[in-house]
Amino acid sequence: MALTHIPLPVLPSPPSWYPGHMMKFTRTLPSLLTRTDVVLELRDSRLPLTSINRTLEGALRKWRMERGWDPNDPSRRIVNSVPCERIVVLNKRDLVPEWGMEPFRQAMSRKLPGQQILFASWQKPRDIRDLSKTLVNIAKQYPHSSELNVLVIGMPNVGKSTLLNALRNTGIKGPSPKAFRTSAQPGLTQALSTRLKLSVDPPVYAFDSPGVMLPFLGHGEKGAERGVKLALIAGIKEGMYDMEALAAYLLYRLNVLNPISPAYLTLLPANSHPTTDLEDFLTQLAQRMGMVKRGAELDLGRAASRFVRWWREEGGLLAASTSAQVDAAALNGTDAQLFTQGWGFDFQWQVTREEMGNQNELARKKMEECIEKYLVESEREERDEDHISATQRKKQLTMEEKARRKQRYMSRS
Repeated sequence: MALTHIPLPVLPSPPSWYPGHMMKFTRTLPSLLTRTDVVLELRDSRLPLTSINRTLEGALRKWRMERGWDPNDPSRRIVNSVPCERIVVLNKRDLVPEWGMEPFRQAMSRKLPGQQILFASWQKPRDIRDLSKTLVNIAKQYPHSSELNVLVIGMPNVGKSTLLNALRNTGIKGPSPKAFRTSAQPGLTQALSTRLKLSVDPPVYAFDSPGVMLPFLGHGEKGAERGVKLALIAGIKEGMYDMEALAAYLLYRLNVLNPISPAYLTLLPANSHPTTDLEDFLTQLAQRMGMVKRGAELDLGRAASRFVRWWREEGGLLAASTSAQVDAAALNGTDAQLFTQGWGFDFQWQVTREEMGNQNELARKKMEECIEKYLVESEREERDEDHISATQRKKQLTMEEKARRKQRYMSRS
């Protein structure tokens, strides 16, 4: 029996995690781009919109315009004398259902043109070879350039260092030791790396960069959801969120991805049914795993941690492989007329029985609506200054007042 009503749980306010090395890199990005030919922007396939770092967009737009791209048409280049390409790589593609990838590409090309979208998994050598070939082909288009310099950017823990290690192993023949340290915890890379050679002929070099979080995740429900999503993929420092809050949102999302047979049922006793009740779910999980505290009380906190860890280590693959599009055949036995459909953690829409026809076309259309909503909300946040916290706004006002006082003092002297 399919779940037809999946309520969003109450989520905690997002924390502020923006260490000094992130701020430093953001400030130096414009000067780094002057010696960059290709920007490889990594995002997480599960969060293709949430893992966009809006604080870097201004510098990237200016870089493209300075190198000949049309400011009014991001897909058109006016002057093409030097390389200037932005490639968006959706990492961990094995953690999202295959059926949504092509509709997503089509939706992005319509709503955000001028970005080359690639899906990849560093577990699949073919993906690495294809990306390496793309970079080499760009270098060959500009034979008068002595080398191609690639800058890898993205949110924390989207796999930048792992990508560069894989590209180096593919592009350099013979023994090629790991180039950069990697970690499951965000924030390991805190400074721009030294140049790493990815190809000998033509010469291609790359720089790894620190993962940069948004300075502030936002106010209200949207900000709260954004923070929990990033925490679930381990993009926010461990310990800044209560595990039960993450488990509540994960339960909600897995129900959206498959309201008939969500992946978490493999953790529960046989013949269990989908549920939207977190306490009921954690109770069943704790009972099955034998998670008991002193006094024979079930340890629901430990069960929540186990649920999140399971999803990060193996459940994500299972969820991706079992999450199919809702179709009329799957809805036999229910009288409901409106159903929830989702892809990844950023795309969710309502679909009626009447709309169920061309599934790819329906997914593309719904994804375009989601992207448009994201763009409108992002513009509003920037316009209304919702992208900074109250503390950051206070500091900003203090600095502005100091600057005005200094100006008045200088004008009198």
